[in-house]
Amino acid sequence: MRRIGRTTALGIMAVATGITVLASDAPWRDARAHAVVAIPARVVAVNIPGASAIAQIGTFVSGGTLSPGNCPNPSPIPSKFSAYTGTGAVLDPKRLLVGSRSNFGAPLAMGVGQEGSFLSIDPSGRNTLIVPPKFASGGNRSALGGYVQMFSANSPDWLNSVNNNIMTNGVLPNTARYAGVSNPLGLSNNNGFGRIWPANAPFGDIGTGSSSILDPTGLPLAGPPNKEIGGVYVGRRTNRNVVTTQPQQIIPGALNAGGVGTALLGPSPDGTCKAVFVVVTANGAIVQEHTLYGLDGLAPPGTVRPILGGNGDAQQEANEPRFGVIMNPYNLPAGVVRQLLVSESFYDTIAVVNLTVFGTAPFQVFGLGSVSRIRSAALNIPVDLAPVERNTDDANWASNTTLDEGSGSGSDFYVANQGDNTIVRMKQDGTVVAIARITVNGQPLDDVALNGIAASTDATDSTPPSTIFATFVDPNSGQGGILAMPGF
Repeated sequence: MRRIGRTTALGIMAVATGITVLASDAPWRDARAHAVVAIPARVVAVNIPGASAIAQIGTFVSGGTLSPGNCPNPSPIPSKFSAYTGTGAVLDPKRLLVGSRSNFGAPLAMGVGQEGSFLSIDPSGRNTLIVPPKFASGGNRSALGGYVQMFSANSPDWLNSVNNNIMTNGVLPNTARYAGVSNPLGLSNNNGFGRIWPANAPFGDIGTGSSSILDPTGLPLAGPPNKEIGGVYVGRRTNRNVVTTQPQQIIPGALNAGGVGTALLGPSPDGTCKAVFVVVTANGAIVQEHTLYGLDGLAPPGTVRPILGGNGDAQQEANEPRFGVIMNPYNLPAGVVRQLLVSESFYDTIAVVNLTVFGTAPFQVFGLGSVSRIRSAALNIPVDLAPVERNTDDANWASNTTLDEGSGSGSDFYVANQGDNTIVRMKQDGTVVAIARITVNGQPLDDVALNGIAASTDATDSTPPSTIFATFVDPNSGQGGILAMPGF
């Protein structure tokens, strides 16, 4: 594996204030078929330790029906949540959610993993936001005039037990003492079913993983379909055979390693109309989580090339490896019902995972079909993926992790390369459309590493998004922030 080439770090504030950043003199690889063009970026925010998964929030879908079975729309945002989605509120559609390894001063929930949070950030300001490191202490949830707000953190105020601590038929949630966020590395902002779904590595890549369903309050789901789950899935505690009366899982699996990527799959194929989402774990396994029946496996460890021990140099740096995961529900091969694209950072590849329906009604889940890979000289430690045009209007699967139908072969996608700080636009067949290298104040971005990517929600079939957002991390200090640049 290659070492991530970096010049001596001059510090995150150097980037924000315009101090010259020296360009690496490593040559571009001759195999690239496209010229690498410069793309100017502005620094939206700094002082975000371990800045990772990012998404523009977007508008939550209402009306319509869900298939299969003409499932009724689940009224994703009840009227009581309108205070959280209005202008300037924590889930204002124009704001960004960004993951961090810090609680920003909020007290740590004891014994349930590392610090971690999702911030809600307004990117519209002209000046760089310098996030106060302890702004969330003392119960405070806002800083810098509301431009920075705390959405959720691994802190007692956001435990699963806050909404799910009432005995139901003598049962409490198996994960009542866990928060919905702890060292978050993945994010599927579910605009169709109306919730925020993080994936977490609370005990690091090799420890038990977790994922959650968060209300617009930032708390794990209130009034959940399964009272034993509440809104948080952890390890084996929320497996199907644990939280239902069924004798066994349909496909074996568990969150046995850190959750480092996630995506919405949409309604379950079993006819219950309940939402299902996938989590990709650090050992390369894929699990599926049903909001009523709990967790089943989907693909065994190693299906996606794992990040555990994959790159000794990167493992020693202060940013944690992660998978970018996006889902395609359109124009699929015969017998395929969904398709996942997963970045394999340490192998310069993108796994294309075809999903089928497995089992016999009514015990049906998503199953593993074929796995292929996109290989390209334009991939250089691809750490994250994002739709160029994300699905914004289909109640089945509107999400930052869902490719829109687009025209012809469907939406292209962006790749964030951590190895050389380039952004690649690709077609779904792996054809490179364009490659751009990020510059700040006219200088290449060489003292920090890209760590996440998202696009604004305004793309159409014929026009790119107005803005690409990206997170970055200093490999030495772990400090990070957010960039904004024109879409292409």
